[in-house]
Formats: sequence, structure tokens, C-alpha cells
Amino acid sequence: MGGYQDANYYRGSWCCRLILFVIWLPTFLHVTAQESHADHRRTTSLVELAKEPTSGDSGLFDPIEISPSVIPKVPFPTESVPPMYPIPYVPTRYEPVLTGKCPVNFSRPEISNILDKAAFDCFGPLASLVGNVVCCPQFSSLIHIFQGFFGMKSNNLVLSNAVADHCFSDIVSILASRGANNTIPTLCSIKSSNLTGGSCPVKNDSTFERTVNTSKLVEACRTVDPLKECCRPVCRPAIMDAALQISGRQMMINNDNMAGEMNHTDYLNDCKGVVYSYLSKQLSSEVANKAFRILSACKVNKVCPLTFKEPSDVIAVCKNVAAPSPTCCSSLNTYIAETQQKILITNKQAIICATQFGSMLRGGGVMTNVYELCDVDLKDFSIQGIYTYA
Repeated sequence: MGGYQDANYYRGSWCCRLILFVIWLPTFLHVTAQESHADHRRTTSLVELAKEPTSGDSGLFDPIEISPSVIPKVPFPTESVPPMYPIPYVPTRYEPVLTGKCPVNFSRPEISNILDKAAFDCFGPLASLVGNVVCCPQFSSLIHIFQGFFGMKSNNLVLSNAVADHCFSDIVSILASRGANNTIPTLCSIKSSNLTGGSCPVKNDSTFERTVNTSKLVEACRTVDPLKECCRPVCRPAIMDAALQISGRQMMINNDNMAGEMNHTDYLNDCKGVVYSYLSKQLSSEVANKAFRILSACKVNKVCPLTFKEPSDVIAVCKNVAAPSPTCCSSLNTYIAETQQKILITNKQAIICATQFGSMLRGGGVMTNVYELCDVDLKDFSIQGIYTYA
């Protein structure tokens, strides 16, 4: 009887493996087919990214002006998503030591799943490389969602200072136990005070709902389109409007009373955190996380995270070149390699960085397209270029 059960077990096991192989095979063929066309995708001109769409309001997608003359080519112009981690990713987990003073059940799916995402996006060795693009946006989203989750059964939108310290410490400990970098707070400039509402005068549901048109706010952020939100934002201005109302600035503007304006930035930022907390209470954790990540992506892709020093050496040797010059190209490549700071950036960020640096070169008198002469790609503005050439 035992032998018959063993035979059935192994027969069932092989059937399961066969079914999994059949499911996996089309995916493998699809990936192989995509790889075979990679070289064709490399020929796409990045100038297409700077063209204005044929429809829509003019001015929203103006062509990017860059010096020298054109933007450097990008190998995969349609891919602007953050870089992915090596797969498989299997972090070493251990049981965290918690303070015991944060009255939250961290094993609840609503918060545990977001903790898992943050731990994955802030994986220890890579957190510093992808902090700006991947890790910090997810950690910030986690803090907003936790703040709302904490007050789910109360009228509160924020935590007290003492409880915030304990809970923040527990969050960092749990993330580290799941493979995340334990320096995330420093890396992302987020502190326990982000959970307290700071100097925002509104810190509970009842006052918030009396001040803000909450139905309009929630509706604007319930479904955030990843493309439209970055071009024609709906959720972001709704959050800002709510923050202005609860911070009291809207009334101050209406009365033309600008006293204390210099200190109002802190009030506004603290109140934006309260708005995020309210949204986290009204939306599911998955919906809220998706919305917050899209808002972060729009913000991240609007600026270049690199710091450019004056490129005087590059200008000196590239100013009058009309053909490929080893001296110019060596100086240009050295400057870019020193500037990219060993961090990963998105293609959209790289376009902005290339534009900014090109403007500096043009301002110094370099009118030749040295990007083309020296075969500079967008990937050269990020650390992924090192692995591409390795």
C-alpha cells in the first residue's frame, strides 16, 4: 500500500513539473525573441523622444533643446522604468528585535506586504545605487501608508512623538531583517518626525474633513494614470490644494497677508504628510502604494540627480573640434565618468542630465556635437553604462 502511494506521489510530482515546463516555455521563447531584436532597437534615434506629439495641447511636450545640437542616442529609448535587480533575489531573513512599544500588528497583510516591497526595493548592497529612483520612493510610500494604518481605528492622522520613535525604529528593524539596507533613513532623509505631522495644525479626521473637500481629494487619487499624471496631473494638485487648506496658507493668500511666509514651507510639507495619511486611510494599501509611487516617479523624472562642476577642461579641448578627437573624447568621457557618481538613473533623468550638461558646453563655446563625435550614450550618464561595457 505504501509503495502504491509513493508511485502516485512521484507520478503527480512529474505531472506538476511537466505542466510548469509547458507554462514556462512560451515565456522563455518570448524573451529569446525579444533579445534577438535588441540590436534593431538600438538603432532608434533618440531625437524621436524630443518630438512633439501630433495631438494634444501644444507646449506640453516641447522638443528638448540640447547642446551640442542633438541628444546622445539611447540604446532602448522606450524604456524609462527604474533598473531592475538581479534575479533571483532571495534575501536572508531573520527575526527582528522590536521595541515592543509600537502598538501595531506588523504581520497584518495591509502593512506586511508593503514592508516586503520596501525591503525588496531597498535591498542592502544596492540601496545606495537606486535610492533616488527605487528605494526612497517606496520607503516614503511605506511611511505614509503606515501613518494611515496606525490611525485606522481612531480619529488620528498622526502619531505622538514618543510612539513615532518606537514605531519608526521597528519599521527599520523589520526592513533590515528582510534584507533591506539598515541606513535607509539617512539615505532617504526620512525621520520618525515624518510620522507626527510636525507643525501642521490639522492632525485628526474630523478637523480634516471639515476643512477639505475629501470626496474630491479621494476621487482624484483613487485611480492615478502613470502617464497622464506626469503630464496633466490630477492627484498631485488635489493633494497640494488640501495641504494648502489645512495649513492655513490659502486663507493667508486670500487676505493678502504674507506675514510668516518664510516659515510656511515647513507647515506645507508637514501638511502634505497629513494628506497622504488621510488618503492611506481611505484607500487600500495596494491602491495607495501604487498612487504614491506614480507621484514619486513623476517628481523623480523631472530633475537630474547629478551635480555638474564647471567643465572647463572639456571646453578647452573640445571647443574647436570638427572631427573625432582623442583628446576631446578622453576629456569628455573622464568628466562624465566622474560626474555620474555611481548611481542608477532612469532614461528620462539621463535626458535631462544630457540636456543640462550640453547647455553648459554650449555656454562655453562648444558648438560641435561632441556627443556624436565621441559616441556618448544616455547610459554613460549612469552606472549601468559600466556594466554594459564590462
